[in-house]
Amino acid sequence: MAARTFIARHGETVHNAAARLQGDALHTPLTRAGFAQAEAIGNALLRRLGSRPDLVLWASPTGRALQTLAIVAEHVGLDWHAARTDARLAEIDMGGWGGRYYAEIIAESGPIIDPASMLFNRRGPGGEWYDGIAMRLQNWLDDTAEETRDRLVIMHGISSRVLRGMMTNAPVRPECGAPVADHLPQGSLVEIEAGVETIVHRGGGEAAV
Repeated sequence: MAARTFIARHGETVHNAAARLQGDALHTPLTRAGFAQAEAIGNALLRRLGSRPDLVLWASPTGRALQTLAIVAEHVGLDWHAARTDARLAEIDMGGWGGRYYAEIIAESGPIIDPASMLFNRRGPGGEWYDGIAMRLQNWLDDTAEETRDRLVIMHGISSRVLRGMMTNAPVRPECGAPVADHLPQGSLVEIEAGVETIVHRGGGEAAV
């Protein structure tokens, strides 16, 4: 397993700003606020690791994750083109709710996010649940288990919470069927080493998920 894993949540997107569900949408570009959040991640990582660290770059293949990574990589002097992408790092699939406005869905179905945990309290029609996310992320962890260098992973609100929960041995949340770490806003960066998480930078994003 990698010595240290840095996990960042991508910056705000046009969907976030419009209060629309993204789910597994591939291309929802960053807003100006999202670019600023990515800049802040890059600055925080530079302060933590210095210039040109020996760091393996990973990202979800979505445009918002790759845009965020491009800015972060520039800050620390690493080659964005050397980054590895994996669909297993993508966000929760919201099924038939993907791309729709939160307000529309709430008007039809009632509240879909638990305000205490900031987690979805129901599955989108034809969508994914937390145990499914954990399964694909476990497959990714297994496939990269021989990677011993530090690594940076740029991903998403819900999927990053599941990965963080798995890597810190968090208890399984009964309502999720998977370990899920606490909520962090967009543009946040954590470091996990030997199962212990440290918040390197708390982002300024407001989107719940």
